[in-house]
Amino acid sequence: MKLRAIIIAIILANCINANSQIIQKHAEPYIDTINYYHKLFNDATDDLMENHPADDLYKNIWTNDRINPYSTPIDSLNDSIHIDCSDFHLPTKGYITSKFGPRRYRYHFGTDIKLYVGDSVQAAFSGEVRIIDYEQRGYGHYIVVRHRNGLETVYAHLSKVLVEIGQTVKSGEIIALGGNTGRSSGSHLHFETRYLGNAIDPSTIINFELGSIRDSIYVITKGKSFYYQSAVATQKATKYVTVRSGDNLGKLAARNGTSIRSICRLNGIKETKVLKVGERIRIR
Repeated sequence: MKLRAIIIAIILANCINANSQIIQKHAEPYIDTINYYHKLFNDATDDLMENHPADDLYKNIWTNDRINPYSTPIDSLNDSIHIDCSDFHLPTKGYITSKFGPRRYRYHFGTDIKLYVGDSVQAAFSGEVRIIDYEQRGYGHYIVVRHRNGLETVYAHLSKVLVEIGQTVKSGEIIALGGNTGRSSGSHLHFETRYLGNAIDPSTIINFELGSIRDSIYVITKGKSFYYQSAVATQKATKYVTVRSGDNLGKLAARNGTSIRSICRLNGIKETKVLKVGERIRIR
């Protein structure tokens, strides 16, 4: 705050000098620069020296280009962190179609809730919209909201976004309409809860069957909240490739810096196997 006051004082002093010179040299009307900068510093839509939810926790990092720009390792967190979840509203009414956890070739970092195109999607907690974006092969149309309690929530596969970046939203406020955009096999809401960019299984916070919060205070612990991290690391170390026309085991091995024997061991196949175009082969 002291730095802010100093910067404002310097700008206002320069503005006063500039306006005095303009008045002396020109008789025509001029821009009231003092009032202009006063309006600028108090503009809620401008990020200049603006406070966002949980700013201290997120070290004043506020960007709309990535879901996780924080690079916060789990080991750096406190052993237990208390999150106030009393300000909660169910994002949408529906049954779970896919849980948080591993999938065959990737990890599913959220909970999928059944809805229909055009159904309302509400903010789970009060906060501020940080990201509105579109991923053709991923989230489709999606929103990220930073909350005052320190959590961030993600709402994906939307058909229409009803808010703007930087907009303050209340718990239960309609922020979007459900859809089937991006990498989606049917209309549903992909919903994530994250802390400093690290995903937490939403079902450990929310009882989706009852449509309510499990506890008014959720305690984040490394073991309970981020138990999946080792599995994700293992999955990331695993690599599959898709067989192209003309491929054989020798070409796959040479292209990926491995051996035919290793590929056969990982996939449970023989060295004489004839590969089919489009087949997925594990190479590490």
